[in-house]
Amino acid sequence: MGIRTEQQYWDSIRKQKTKVYIMGEQVENVIDHPLIHGSASGAALTFRYANEPATRDLFTIHSPLVGEPVNRYVSIHNTIEDLMDKVKLVRFVAQKTGECAQRCMGWDALNAVYSTSYETDRKYETPYHSRFKEYLKWVQKNDMMVHGTMTDPRGDRSLKPAAQKDPDLYLRIVERRKTGIVVRGAKSHQGGILNHEEFLAMPSVSLRPEDKDYAVSFALPVDTKGITYVFGRHSMDDRLLEGNQFDMGNTKFGRYAMWVFFEDVFVPWERVFLCGETEFASMIVERFAGLHRQNYGACSAGGMDVLIGATSLIAEYNGIANAFHVKDKLVEMCALNETLYQGSLACSSQGEITPSGVAVMNKLLSYVTKLNVTRFPYEIARLAQDICGGIIGTMPSEKDYRNPEVGPLIEKYLKGVASVPTEHRMRMIRLIERMTCGRTLLVCMHGAGSPFANKMMIGRYTDMEEKRIFARDIAGVPEPPSQAALSSGSAKPLKP
Repeated sequence: MGIRTEQQYWDSIRKQKTKVYIMGEQVENVIDHPLIHGSASGAALTFRYANEPATRDLFTIHSPLVGEPVNRYVSIHNTIEDLMDKVKLVRFVAQKTGECAQRCMGWDALNAVYSTSYETDRKYETPYHSRFKEYLKWVQKNDMMVHGTMTDPRGDRSLKPAAQKDPDLYLRIVERRKTGIVVRGAKSHQGGILNHEEFLAMPSVSLRPEDKDYAVSFALPVDTKGITYVFGRHSMDDRLLEGNQFDMGNTKFGRYAMWVFFEDVFVPWERVFLCGETEFASMIVERFAGLHRQNYGACSAGGMDVLIGATSLIAEYNGIANAFHVKDKLVEMCALNETLYQGSLACSSQGEITPSGVAVMNKLLSYVTKLNVTRFPYEIARLAQDICGGIIGTMPSEKDYRNPEVGPLIEKYLKGVASVPTEHRMRMIRLIERMTCGRTLLVCMHGAGSPFANKMMIGRYTDMEEKRIFARDIAGVPEPPSQAALSSGSAKPLKP
């Protein structure tokens, strides 16, 4: 099949028979549900742009594995340039949707499991990497939507998986058969998973030998028997159900997350890529997390591009575009935003090639990038709200605007600059509300890791002793006796 069209994607995704509950009711026509369709529309763009001449080079790449062009979202990063092109693509999609296409999770998972299965095989002579390569060939040839499924509910977070009172609070193997394994548990916060046809499950934490039943990675179709999906509510979801034209802010695209429950689900051996090798769980986690954090500077920058544009327009609609303080705030927003993007480019440009041939980002810089994402978008949002004004939290609904009795009053008194239609001003205010009061900032905070998780990893990968050596050398301070070993050559060589 090769690179699919947008229509082929829609036809495929509508055929799925997933067991889904939304607001307490089981839903049959899932992908066209108003709470789901906007997110799927964003995913569909990744197929459209792969077939358009102007964007084909950005969205496709030659795959050495199958010997033909494939959608970049199912590719393996073989070079540093591939990593750089990845972040350019991610920002482009966010600019077009104001959201996330929610396809990069699968992309990052494919690269994490490809590289980790290779190293697992080298140590244990397991068949995981050869299995995974066959799976990946099928994914690439059929241009499948694959979701990277990692986060577990985790229960009592002071306890490791095997020590939990309820052993199912991390996804685990409950039975090993000649033909495969049986798994039970759950995955939480799975963004856009119903837009996908496959998911690739991974561990979510480092594991000890006694946690071997939790060291599991596998792939299955999204609509596999025994899997139940439950919709995770978010701010403004009622507006989507109302079917209004512009009260939801983003009139075309959206995002959602699901809770995924596995009730003794069978996985055939050919779809199993890790099974008990606990020391490689942390490798999958770190590689997936690092690659995913690599995206966030670019993805957030693309979304903030939309917010900055909306803020500039609302300043014009309000008649304050030429005010010095407004211009200054817009420039500050732009500077913060480009700093986010710089982070994604930097951690990509300083990446390395793993033994499997997969290119991965610089770990330290990827965590710094994500830490910035937990901060800068909040400041950009604060400035957007400042410029927009208090109306962001008090504007009448679209239903009131359409009402024949009070609509004319809203039309008259919500007018800004005379040349701008009142509805245009209201639409822009709703978009700013959506991006500064809705889920956008929550995803910046917790998607791909909370602030402390990133700080912890920054601390782990920062060579503080190297910095101390620099300082002592320049200040002329001799090394203390306890540092004699460093002088004798046991210290890490200084980086140029």
